[in-house]
Amino acid sequence: MCPMPRAESTQASAPSDPVRPTQEDQVAAAGSELIGGPLGRRALLGTSWWTPARVIALVAIGMFALGLVQKAPCYNGGWFFGASSQYTHACYSDIPHLFTGRGFADGLVPYFDKLPGDMQYLEYPVLTGVFMEVASWLTPGSDSLQDQQQWYWLVNAGMLMICAVVIAVCVTRTHARRPWDGLLIALAPAFALTATINWDLLAVALTAAAMLMWSRGRSLAFGILLGLATAAKLYPFLILGPLLVLCWRAGKWREYGTALAGAAGAWLVVNLPVMLFAFDGWSKFYTFSQERGVDFGSFWLVLAQNSDDPLSTETVNTLAMLLMVLCCGGIAALALTAPRRPRLAQLAFLIIAAFILTNKVYSPQYVLWLVPLAVLARPKWRDFLIWQACEVAYFLGIWLYLAYTTSGDAHKGLPTDGYHWAIGLHLLGTLYLCVMVVRDILMPDRDPVRRAGDDDPSGGVLDGAPDVFALARAARPSRDAEDHEGPHVEWGTERRDDGSL
Repeated sequence: MCPMPRAESTQASAPSDPVRPTQEDQVAAAGSELIGGPLGRRALLGTSWWTPARVIALVAIGMFALGLVQKAPCYNGGWFFGASSQYTHACYSDIPHLFTGRGFADGLVPYFDKLPGDMQYLEYPVLTGVFMEVASWLTPGSDSLQDQQQWYWLVNAGMLMICAVVIAVCVTRTHARRPWDGLLIALAPAFALTATINWDLLAVALTAAAMLMWSRGRSLAFGILLGLATAAKLYPFLILGPLLVLCWRAGKWREYGTALAGAAGAWLVVNLPVMLFAFDGWSKFYTFSQERGVDFGSFWLVLAQNSDDPLSTETVNTLAMLLMVLCCGGIAALALTAPRRPRLAQLAFLIIAAFILTNKVYSPQYVLWLVPLAVLARPKWRDFLIWQACEVAYFLGIWLYLAYTTSGDAHKGLPTDGYHWAIGLHLLGTLYLCVMVVRDILMPDRDPVRRAGDDDPSGGVLDGAPDVFALARAARPSRDAEDHEGPHVEWGTERRDDGSL
């Protein structure tokens, strides 16, 4: 049984010893055999320069470098000679193409200068546009346009590698007792494969830093960083929804108001100047998102390609919005009725996953949005690797499908039916991880973080706070906890089956 705790007993009894994944995770223990096996009981911790954060940062750099090597066939020609070559080698990147396609090679100013062609203005949020522009300033001039594109990709890769390290270190430090969970970030194969496809890592890094600030109780810094993340990519603002419900349940209205004000202020500081002086260019991201048709990776595409009368873009927009609203309602109900208040990372993962699953497009780099939140929400190697395998399959599937559609009569690659299976794997993998997170919420004894005796280490002011509002279900302990064979966890304590602590 998991009775509702008193705040005064929760924080006082919280353990402080670091959690070793090799002692609680069979997959992590088996994987550690590659480097000598799990730590022994006589190991001296905290006496070496090789802290978890430093080790994980170096591993992240190494994996990022492998991702760059994977792009080598395109760097040496695939981006420039033959449309299908970059797909057959699965090394496509938007970065070199948009250097010329969005006017950076010609010195045009994003949002202010019109572009030749169908896309009149840059279709990215303002802070991402600034990132792209800064990279163009750092790109050496050359007589060859190809050389400039290669340099532009390399400059962006260097800047994005910094973002990747920030993400790994922030996740490592967010759960102070679980620093080695950061290895899930550093070693995630889909993370390395998709890191330099686009500029999403900027928003992901800012979001990870925001989560770290909230875990430290710094609500204003959290809000500012989340507002900046939203100025780089739209999805981070969704985290404010779960945070609202959790603060409602815990009565932390002041902290939520501070975070909301910081987010709104930071977003306005970045966007307002462009809104005032180049509104048409600024609004292009939002109008493009609205007008964009059903695209790669979504279940909407599967429906459209198997229908004689596909739904219009307007209808899809409406239905996708309704599905997202239903998901938001379900997540709110879950947060208010769970036997124990969910952790912030759990609800943040669920809301972003819902957005990805219901959206009309899923580009392969969107997996980056979920990786840090998945590590914080469900730090279990088996489940994480199952999900990553599905995402790697989708990564390969989309490029092979594009190879098929661009190879003419040769039909090299994956036909439409095969691509639909790849989409299905992506959807099932994400849903699987969502189901595991929901199960952890309803059965806290199965939550890897809470099994170790913590409450909500990424929750900041929510960690160990008593409830001031909850619906009827939350007043009752989880019935499934009685049937659970493992240790029964109370807030800040671990109670064995014989009743001892």
